[in-house]
Amino acid sequence: MGKERPDAVIVQPSLPSKRVAELALRYGIPTVCAVRGFVDEGGLISYMASETEMYHQAAEYVDKILKGAKPADLPVEQPTKYELVINLRTAKTLGLTMPPALISRADELIE
Repeated sequence: MGKERPDAVIVQPSLPSKRVAELALRYGIPTVCAVRGFVDEGGLISYMASETEMYHQAAEYVDKILKGAKPADLPVEQPTKYELVINLRTAKTLGLTMPPALISRADELIE
């Protein structure tokens, strides 16, 4: 990160998010990730399907299977709700001004 100096980084969810967030802050690089916890650890933005909705859908599938449905007969469902979380502390540390339109769309702000 120090040599290439990218404008921003999309973080692979399988990476150690706390370490990536620390490095990004050290080098002043905005980051986005699909894992909600990444923002809690200092990442700038996370955007992903609602975990609550995904767990609810999984529970419905388990219920149907336990009641005798064949898994192969169940439809594939896509998430319908996505969550945007912004860490305003990180934005301030990076010297970024988040657009009001983006802030108004956020499901959660970390201040």
